[in-house]
Amino acid sequence: MARVSRQHHPQFPNERTHPVDEVLPVGKLTLYGFQHVLAFYAAAVIVPILLGNALELSHEQLVYLINADLFTCGIASIIQALGVWKIGARMPLVQGVTFTAVSPMIAIGQGAGGGTAGLLVVYGAVITAGIATFLFAPFFSKLVKYFPPVVIGTILTIIGMTLIPQALQDAAGGAQLIGKPEYGDLKNLGYALGTLLFILAVVRIGKPYLSSLAVLLGLVGGTAVAWAFGDVDFSGVQNADWFGVSTPFHYGMPKFEPFPIIAMVVVMLITMVETTGDVYAIGEITRKRVDNDTVARALRADGVATLLGGLFNSFPYVAFAENIGLVRMSRVMSRFVVVAAGVFMIALGLLPKVGSLVAAIPHPVLGGAAISMFGMVATVGIQILGKVDLREERNALILAVSLGAAMLPTAVAPFFERMPEGVRAVLNSGITLGGLTAILLNLLFNVFTRRNSVEIDWDEMEDDGEPADAAYPSPADQDPVGAADPLGVPGPAAAPYDPQGPVAHFPPDPARHFPPPGPARHFPPGPQDPQGPEGPHWGAPTH
Repeated sequence: MARVSRQHHPQFPNERTHPVDEVLPVGKLTLYGFQHVLAFYAAAVIVPILLGNALELSHEQLVYLINADLFTCGIASIIQALGVWKIGARMPLVQGVTFTAVSPMIAIGQGAGGGTAGLLVVYGAVITAGIATFLFAPFFSKLVKYFPPVVIGTILTIIGMTLIPQALQDAAGGAQLIGKPEYGDLKNLGYALGTLLFILAVVRIGKPYLSSLAVLLGLVGGTAVAWAFGDVDFSGVQNADWFGVSTPFHYGMPKFEPFPIIAMVVVMLITMVETTGDVYAIGEITRKRVDNDTVARALRADGVATLLGGLFNSFPYVAFAENIGLVRMSRVMSRFVVVAAGVFMIALGLLPKVGSLVAAIPHPVLGGAAISMFGMVATVGIQILGKVDLREERNALILAVSLGAAMLPTAVAPFFERMPEGVRAVLNSGITLGGLTAILLNLLFNVFTRRNSVEIDWDEMEDDGEPADAAYPSPADQDPVGAADPLGVPGPAAAPYDPQGPVAHFPPDPARHFPPPGPARHFPPGPQDPQGPEGPHWGAPTH
């Protein structure tokens, strides 16, 4: 299908912005933003907990790490969603600490003696990696043509598949109960299953507004039931301070050592691939055009967030796949909801007592909600893989071998224990190993052999089956079940809007023809530039 540029016409008074750029009422921003925080919180605090315990930090130091992490997450999410200069994708992407960096940071910190001395070496590496990510972002974005649907879809599917076991672990009671009789107790599974079924029921029979809050309602309802049975501990809320500020270089000046810096730069290169996949996934869900510039701005935001993490006693950051699943489920696409969530995160970072209240949500309840969200991430990957001809043997092998590689760290952990420490720190992650496998096999099978690849055609996706003059629905008016939309979300119609952003305007031009109201029009095939000035479009052949 030839790409036909969408034109604006000045005589239509009811033009509406893209749902991504829509500013919702304050009440909705508050509820939807808080829902993002609840969905994000458990995964956000697990990294400082793992690192703090591995480096044998005191309880007070661990609490400080958690507050610093939440504070920086809020700033980073606002930068990514709101956008500052050429920084930030201006998409509903929540920033969180990357799990890919956990093993390398533990190895770096323990190698430096553990405790706060180890943290100083970690922060030196994090700061340097953040600067490197920012500087390399525009060059990396030009490599997007080497990430066709078979690569992006595989990576997103792997991310969802590797996150689902974490959700199931929480459903069984949490990692802290492994080896104890309480782990896998039927009561824990009951809380998780009840939360999941409640979310499904709200989505199925609830009104559109309630459906978009299904995860939030499930978490609140599950916690209330657990509290009624005496399984919620609020003692941490009473003991927490009301106010606490994260100051730069709290533990001292960072130390910059070469090998830790190299290891962290490698980690950030891997997370850049993950962020690229997340940006394309959110573009697929929201039907918002994604091009090289969008990817570059998202990666710059990762770099700035990681730099801030090193300065404010936190860690490397990446676009959080967990919250992409929430966008898909809630069908609320406004990036300003993520800005509201960022404000909540900053507040939680400054108010330890409030943060302790959110932390009181039982693990099984979080696990029940996370099963649906993490599964949605894998579903987006499968959607993108639907654009790939898997009857072609090479594409099928890329997917098959990459999935197998992603399962290796979980299935055969002793294999990695015999590796050198530096290699183990990088490869002992299903996301990392599976993603690298997909990239390398695509280079081997499709790039070095100069075979044609398939790319996403964003114009075709935006125009799919919609009247040319339809307006974008607001979240309050969306059908909870969804129309005949292949993405499972109410499809934004092909209303007049600038796919590059809200700031560009088209001057009136009488020579331009805007199609009258009616069914979607079909245009004859014609030549097209598969790359174009905006970057690659999936669906067009490249050479």
